[in-house]
Amino acid sequence: MTPRAQLISLSTIVRKEMTRILRIWTQTLLPPLITQTLYFLIFGKFIGVQVAPIQGVTYMAFIVPGLVMMAVISSAYGNVVSSFFGAKFQRNIEEVLVSPTPEWVIITGYTLGGLARGITVGILVFIISFLFAHPVVHNIWVVLFFTVFTSTAFSLAALINGIFARSFDEVAFFQNFILTPLIYLGGVFYSIHNLPEVWQAISWFNPLVYMINGFRYGFFGFSDVPVGTCVFIVIILTMGLAGINLILLKKGTGIKS
Repeated sequence: MTPRAQLISLSTIVRKEMTRILRIWTQTLLPPLITQTLYFLIFGKFIGVQVAPIQGVTYMAFIVPGLVMMAVISSAYGNVVSSFFGAKFQRNIEEVLVSPTPEWVIITGYTLGGLARGITVGILVFIISFLFAHPVVHNIWVVLFFTVFTSTAFSLAALINGIFARSFDEVAFFQNFILTPLIYLGGVFYSIHNLPEVWQAISWFNPLVYMINGFRYGFFGFSDVPVGTCVFIVIILTMGLAGINLILLKKGTGIKS
C-alpha cells in the first residue's frame, strides 16, 4: 500500500470518527460538561469552602486540573471503545480488515478520534471552570504534553477493551469496575500525601496518579510525584499499549473467527 493510499485510509477513519462525534454531540460532548459542572458545584463550591488550601492553592482551584483530566480520560476512552466495538458488533470492521490498510493506520485512526474528543471535552470543561475558579497555567507545554499523551494512552487502552469485548456488558464492565475506580483513586480530589501510608503505597501503582499529578504540575508548578517520573510513566505506558494493539490486530484477536 503506497503512502498516499495509507494517508487516504487514515483520513477516512478520522473523518468517520469526527463525523460521529459531532453528529451525536448530545451524547459525546454534552454529558461530560454537565457531570463536571456538578462536580465543581458539589465538591468545589459546597464542600471545598470547608477544605483548607493545598500548598497555597484553594481547594476549588486544586481540583480543576483533576476534573479536566477526568473528562479527557473518560471521553477519549469512551469514544474509542464504543466506536470500535460498535464496528465489530455490526461487522463492518471486517471491511477495513480485508482491505490492504495496515494495522498501524487503523490504530492511529481510532486513536486520533479519541484524542480529538478528549481534547475537545477537556477544553470545554476548562472553560466552564472559570465560572467557579480562576485557574492559572504554570507551564503550557506540560499541560499540552499530558493532555495529548493521556488521551492517546486511554484511546489505546479502549481499543484493547474493544478488541477483547464480546458484548456491551464486557465494555461496560471495564469502564465501571476498573477505569472509574482508577480515576477516583488517582488524586483528582485530594493530594496523595494526605492519605494513610498504606493507601499512599497502593496509589503508586495507579498510572492515573502520574497523569493527573503531571497535569496539575502544568497548572500550579507542584506535584505529589516528580514531573520527570510522570513523563516517563506516561510515555512508557503509551508505547506499551500501542505495541499490544499492534500485536492483537495482526493476530486478529477478538475479530477473526
